[in-house]
Amino acid sequence: MRKTWPFTFYFLFFAGVAFLAPFIVLYYQSLGFTGTQIGLLAGLTPLITLFGTLLWTGLADATRRHRLIMSLALLVGVAALSLFPFLKAFAPVMLITILLNMFFAPVSSFADSATMFMLVDKKEMYGRVRLGGTFGFGLAAPIAGRLVQDYGLKLAFWGGAALMFLAFVVSPKLVYRPSKAGAATGGSVLTLLTNRRWVFFLAVAFAGGLTLAVTNNYLFPYLKELGANETTMGLALAIGTIGEIPVLFFGNQLIQRLKPYGLLMLAMVVSGIRLLLFAASSTPNLVMLLQLFAGLTFPAMWVAGVSYADDNAPAGMGATAQGLFGAMVFGFGMAMGGFLGGLLLANLGGQGMYLVVGVIVLAIVALSWLGERLLAERPAAPHNV
Repeated sequence: MRKTWPFTFYFLFFAGVAFLAPFIVLYYQSLGFTGTQIGLLAGLTPLITLFGTLLWTGLADATRRHRLIMSLALLVGVAALSLFPFLKAFAPVMLITILLNMFFAPVSSFADSATMFMLVDKKEMYGRVRLGGTFGFGLAAPIAGRLVQDYGLKLAFWGGAALMFLAFVVSPKLVYRPSKAGAATGGSVLTLLTNRRWVFFLAVAFAGGLTLAVTNNYLFPYLKELGANETTMGLALAIGTIGEIPVLFFGNQLIQRLKPYGLLMLAMVVSGIRLLLFAASSTPNLVMLLQLFAGLTFPAMWVAGVSYADDNAPAGMGATAQGLFGAMVFGFGMAMGGFLGGLLLANLGGQGMYLVVGVIVLAIVALSWLGERLLAERPAAPHNV
């Protein structure tokens, strides 16, 4: 059952995400919120994710109460989702948005930490287990769209809440690495941030967040610049999702052949080059062709990053390590990518945006690789993590 329960959890959790994520901005628009208000709500999400992930994963490692904190986070999130459709004014919607993201922020990191422990000596199989999330999202998205079309946006929240509740029911089946009392302290994150190898790793994770932000947030506006219609945009998204499946399924072989660090660097080099090729594309068809390589970007980076964080986490800090990695990608990286991408899109257009961010990503990867190489040539220090 070491694969079945995590696979099931990912399936249910990301099926719930599929109900909520595509419709949240539409709900804000239906309430008549201004562009500034919607931008504020959207901008809060990665920042809250950054804070919430580090807070809850650090607390779980310090208290050894991973299962309890995971369950409470899911329950509070379910309650917030259930209440969402009843709120119409901006202030209460902002408060419930903060609450929702604060408690859902660490869930994926907890699941990743438990999954890596449950896989024992088969950690390279993480990608296949994580496929549960891809399947859940892919199957739930069209169902959510039809329900919302027939019954209104409230079904996005209530359907998501129902699936998240089922994820809560499954979550006690996840098993976490036991740790000795006192193994983790309030300074856990600082322990990682003062380790040079972790600093280089987190720099690459930050570049991954930049890439994710400019593709998730601004690919459709760029396709519109190139003359694509909504059907083409949806097809581009579907192609990207399909492209993830082979990489996740064969992720174990990639990990075995390249090791986590090698796969991480390969994924980020491909990500940077893909952004440059986006910038060079003159038609939507070329962009869709590049979407075939989506699996070698974020999915490969995520599989490699989770494996690397697990391999290099100090004793008793498994959840903190996964939380810091996730916070750097979905928190700091995506926040900066969203801000920078929006600024560049407004001033340089889609091609200019992807060109600049592609160069930045490749520069970060090159400098991190160089720093890691220089560090590897030095004698290992006794306190290395």
